[in-house]
Amino acid sequence: MSQETELAVVAGNGTENGTENATGSAGVKSARRAIDLIETFAATDAWLSLSDLHARTGFPRSSLHGLLHTLYESGWLQVDAGGTKYRLGVRALICGTAYVDRDPVIPFATDALEQMRDATGFTAHYARRYGAEVVYLETRESRQSIRLVSRVGRTLPTYATALGKALLAELTHDEINQLLPGSLAPLTPNTITSREALHAECAATRERGYGSESEEGTLGVRCVAAVIPYRIPGTDAMSCSMPVENATDEEAKRVGELLVETTMQLGARLRRAGIR
Repeated sequence: MSQETELAVVAGNGTENGTENATGSAGVKSARRAIDLIETFAATDAWLSLSDLHARTGFPRSSLHGLLHTLYESGWLQVDAGGTKYRLGVRALICGTAYVDRDPVIPFATDALEQMRDATGFTAHYARRYGAEVVYLETRESRQSIRLVSRVGRTLPTYATALGKALLAELTHDEINQLLPGSLAPLTPNTITSREALHAECAATRERGYGSESEEGTLGVRCVAAVIPYRIPGTDAMSCSMPVENATDEEAKRVGELLVETTMQLGARLRRAGIR
């Protein structure tokens, strides 16, 4: 069988010459369910029982029992003292860390983050857009860091963050509409939940060169962010998080302009290194 035929068989969910491979189809279904379970656990801090998971996923209890056992045995889940509830295990951290460790951008980004933290005294973040969310890949905290939810590996909606607005501004009006969910759920009372207001903010971001938000993602925190220009459209951005009491309009502008300068330099370094 040629490589092209093998790929066609995989793409056809285990079919070859019109004949369904039931074993292959079942394996794909189980793999999809295992992934859905891991993502269900990732979306909550709570321990989940088999009944909880059945209610959340709709998967048959018989299938859930086998999947939970397999994921537990392989380290993807841990079980509570009573042996009836589960949450993510250490394997999730190991694989997540491997993604960051193997990303060729991160060593360059780390230098830029430390430069921004030292120059501003504020916590600096590096994130990548994944669909309608931003994923935090690296952080350098200031010595006076305030409590933030944007730790490495965390995700936040693009519309509620300076990072996300900077990255959304890379897209067209229609692309933004297609990307975002039907409704924009607020994270704080200050979160933009109107598409019209968000489009206006993206236009302002394009004009000034950096994204900005004040207490939209986290109360007490103001952020500015700029895209790293090494891909078109941009996928990655850097930000600085500032306590609102220290973040006057003048200070936010100073930090935003410094971010633009720093990200331009970082983008040039990445292009010279052949990283795309």
